[in-house]
Amino acid sequence: MFWPVVAAACSLCFFLPALGRFPFYCSNMLCNRSVTRRIKHFLQHAAIIRRNHSSGSEHAVQEKYIRNIGILAHIDGGKTTTTERMLFYSGKTHVLGEVHHGNTVTDFLVQERERGITICSAAVSFDWRDHRINLLDTPGHIDFTMEVEQSLAAVDGTVVILDGSAGVEAQTVTVWNQADRHQLPRVVFVNKMDKDNADFEGCLQDLRKKLGVVPLPIQLPLMDKGKLAGIIDIISGTQVIFDRNSQGRLYNKVPLADAALMDAQDRLYELIDSLSGMDDQLAQAIIEADSMDNIDSKLIFQAIRACTMKQQIVPVLLGSAYKNIGVQLLMDAVLRYLPAPNERNQIYDCFGSDFVGKVSKVTHDKQRGPLSLIRVFRGTLKKGAKIVTAKGTSESIQRIYAPWADEYREVSSIGAGNIGLCAGPKSTVTGDLVVSNTTSLRNAFKKLNASNGSEEDNDLDEVLATKLSLQTVVPDAVYFCSIEPPSSAYQVALDNALKEIQREDPSLRVTYDETTMQTVLGGMGKLHLEIIKSRILTEYKIDVDLGALQIAYKETLEEPCRGSWTAEKEIAGHKQFVRMELTVHAMKRGEKFHLDNSPEAQENLKMIRPRQMSYVKKGSIAALERGPKLGGQLMDVAITLHNLTIGKGTADTFIMAATAQCVRHVLSSANVRLMEPIMQLEIVMPSEYLNSILADLGRRRCTVLDVTSRGHQHKVLRANAPLAELEDYSSEVRCISSGNASVSMEPNGYVLLNEMDEESAIRRAHGLE
Repeated sequence: MFWPVVAAACSLCFFLPALGRFPFYCSNMLCNRSVTRRIKHFLQHAAIIRRNHSSGSEHAVQEKYIRNIGILAHIDGGKTTTTERMLFYSGKTHVLGEVHHGNTVTDFLVQERERGITICSAAVSFDWRDHRINLLDTPGHIDFTMEVEQSLAAVDGTVVILDGSAGVEAQTVTVWNQADRHQLPRVVFVNKMDKDNADFEGCLQDLRKKLGVVPLPIQLPLMDKGKLAGIIDIISGTQVIFDRNSQGRLYNKVPLADAALMDAQDRLYELIDSLSGMDDQLAQAIIEADSMDNIDSKLIFQAIRACTMKQQIVPVLLGSAYKNIGVQLLMDAVLRYLPAPNERNQIYDCFGSDFVGKVSKVTHDKQRGPLSLIRVFRGTLKKGAKIVTAKGTSESIQRIYAPWADEYREVSSIGAGNIGLCAGPKSTVTGDLVVSNTTSLRNAFKKLNASNGSEEDNDLDEVLATKLSLQTVVPDAVYFCSIEPPSSAYQVALDNALKEIQREDPSLRVTYDETTMQTVLGGMGKLHLEIIKSRILTEYKIDVDLGALQIAYKETLEEPCRGSWTAEKEIAGHKQFVRMELTVHAMKRGEKFHLDNSPEAQENLKMIRPRQMSYVKKGSIAALERGPKLGGQLMDVAITLHNLTIGKGTADTFIMAATAQCVRHVLSSANVRLMEPIMQLEIVMPSEYLNSILADLGRRRCTVLDVTSRGHQHKVLRANAPLAELEDYSSEVRCISSGNASVSMEPNGYVLLNEMDEESAIRRAHGLE
């Protein structure tokens, strides 16, 4: 069947040369080529298409030939453009997609193409130089930082992209810290070096000062009349020139001229000198040769890789993805310096050859239902297999797809080190550990316990969470708003839509306010909630209404408060009775729930069963989620239980409810204060607008941290500002600067409100201002 299709498509190829997206059309096919050459060229592409779209097993690729990487950057750093070039040069796509044209592979949501930003992380897979690269393109906006967190759980290394004219920006610091938490090796790509104000040396200084790392430049920009003409490879001592006529596919390496060669040689000596202090093998080679000259480049590559894996250095490359310069060299660096799956994740060796994986993300497809993105650490996951989550839930794998953004190519299995989308699991959530069976999980649990030097039967959830890093860091919401369907007939559909979206995006908080009888959304920002509304309309056809945005204040205690509570009720003929006494106080360290260790209290509390005490703990912690002033979460607050009496036959749920009532009763008489969220601003502006912007910030209760220069004409201002003062602030900054300034912001903790501002905040929250 394949060759008749080839013949038919080949004939069409001659009549439809203008259709750039026609799948069998090569954008390089010149009109004066002979028919024979066209057929030959087409058949080569048809072979690629058949290989890329054939159904088969994904575990044939050995782990050492796999690289799982994430692309991280500040907003508009060039992540998606770089990803698009990687797909193009690897032969996975045949037409270059552009963000401003809305035709990129990884930005497939309607909202992404309309706004020109990445909202959801997208996974793609392609081959490069006999290796398989599984790449996750992540958002750069702070509102979608949860997408970055989910992606980093599935990768072994990252490529951090910098804007060559801006250096390390606010969100760059955020994603860098996230990568630090996951202990991921990194390679830096200084993008947009074609800009007139690009500063490669300034980017290196930013990496040292703002991130505290050791940048190791292995390339230098090759400039011609102030423009980026190519790249100088420091290690090989050559210049790399990219052919514009081939859209950067072809490039030549030629020897450097004398002046440039001397500069590159000096940089090479600096590079070797830095590495020799960290790598013993390279240091030994220098000692034996008694010189840095003629050091084998393989030794240098090995030293860079070893130090990158230990996160002692960060290799720095450069280029311009939009101008098709340097992307292939970046792909080579990914293979050369970033780890393969079998070089990390040794903690999963406790599962032996049994299958074990981790759910890094859940998405929903209209036809296929929920799809779990699973990173396989050990063993092989096969179509039709049964799996078990660490929570004990059994699931079935109905189908497996190779990652390709919003398209799906079915495969029969995925092996260790690879990533795949699995249809079938109904209850998996981000961070879930999935294994082949409960026996495998128990055996691994015993090995983990033994590695701790402990023979006691520790809690399974606790051991798995601490040893296997299953904790998913979900950021706090900074905004809340109500959400309502157009009519009550849509309420059930809306509830189901919110459940699906919340499963995809754990940073979306969905709660029900019993006082107002409304569904309340909590999000990372105004844009986050706007995107949720837009997705509900486009994907679920429900035109919802969002209420006014409310700031997510938190609450805390000024001083300890002690109180008691008695709950007594008859339910279905059974008497329920709970009496307790507790103190709510500031939390110094440790857990939120404590037992009074005085002899009198211990005499009483030791009579309580552990199961009942666990429900008391759950009720206590749950009550701290809503404060008495504005219903905000109580921050840095703990509970100490002094006395507890539980009647015979009292239900566990009644114990938990009574505890929550007791905590709320004590809080109602406590001195509770509001805390407001603070945002860290980074404003980039021409120097002449600095005074105007400083004056405006002074009216917004802001604290200016520092003002630095960027180039000769721009200033970078960093400040802390209350979120309550920043409504539509980006528009205000553009107005003040005549559209020449840009602002980015990210959460930076909470501070206490003074009495006057607190009273104003309460009135505003109640709609009185």
